[in-house]
Amino acid sequence: MYEHEDILKELNSNLPIREKLVSVHRVLKQRYECIDRVAVAMHDPKTDALKTFVDSSGADQPLRQYEARLADSTSLTEILTVGRPRVVHDMDIFAGGTQLHTQRLHAQGYRSSYTLPMYLDGQFFGFVFFNSYQHDPFTADALHYLDLFGHLIALVVISEISQIHTLLGAIKSARSMTHHRDMETGAHLDRMAHYAQLIARELAQDYAFTDEYIEHVFLFAPLHDIGKIGIPDRILLKPGALTAVERTEMQSHTHKGRQIIDEMLNDFGLGTISHVDILRNIAQSHHEAIDGSGYPAGLKGAEIPIEARIIAVADIFDALTSVRPYKPAWSVDDAFAALRKLAGAKVDPDCVEALARKRAQVEQIQIRFSEDPYG
Repeated sequence: MYEHEDILKELNSNLPIREKLVSVHRVLKQRYECIDRVAVAMHDPKTDALKTFVDSSGADQPLRQYEARLADSTSLTEILTVGRPRVVHDMDIFAGGTQLHTQRLHAQGYRSSYTLPMYLDGQFFGFVFFNSYQHDPFTADALHYLDLFGHLIALVVISEISQIHTLLGAIKSARSMTHHRDMETGAHLDRMAHYAQLIARELAQDYAFTDEYIEHVFLFAPLHDIGKIGIPDRILLKPGALTAVERTEMQSHTHKGRQIIDEMLNDFGLGTISHVDILRNIAQSHHEAIDGSGYPAGLKGAEIPIEARIIAVADIFDALTSVRPYKPAWSVDDAFAALRKLAGAKVDPDCVEALARKRAQVEQIQIRFSEDPYG
């Protein structure tokens, strides 16, 4: 009665998306040996960036930490225009192309591809790619199964991302219901999340970050100060210096943030979100200092989770370069100079230099997510 084993049982487990994708690829490869790589790229509509997210190709990762504007890829935008998936039987047709992603795939030896767009409620949010080292391997039978597996992969990704968006929406509603007011405008949260993404991507090789990890840092970054919901307005909105008692109360927002996140994860049944500890670490530890003088736990150096160290630099940089009632916006040069003075004592020097090396992208982010003076 129980002789049959579910070949996709790992999809029922609380595994990271990449491990689920590897499992799906393994099953698919049992039927079609020619499928050598399965990959997912996510689209950010705010920046039109198409970003690598997860793949099943093991050490063979030609597009690791890769990002490009969708509008710059004629062949991919055509998929959306036509409204159908694309089969490329011979990728040699792209051999003379200028797109870096096609050059890397071709250089790695891939010779054919099947690309399936992913949609959620009619809205495009990314692609699933199936690649082969062979020319012309995609028979009608193979494409039939790739459609099934492609939509299955899309549903796995949708489940994960939708859970995160549900959490973001719940917290946004909570902020509104409590009449939460502080300097954290939507533009600030967008900027610091993109700065955090830049830092994580720049440090990826040294810290062995995966694209999945980087995307979760980006998605979770806006929730770093959620604990401020629990801080009274008389303290949160006080125009002058805080007293010692008030400062202690303000600092409690890190502990409150961890509590709020845990309660919401439990109340909304979202405890299975992959990499959820990244979110917990960001909320609780982004005010820790390298020299141990931070809060709430007085952690030092590498004791501080790297995602919290990344968020700290991204948040401070944006605070320095933004207008506040008590100060004008600092220049990029002055902000980096200030961060370098803090490096090694208050903030992680690797994170500071990682952001500084991406100055051109930093300035693009500032332009794209500039403050709206009319709210």
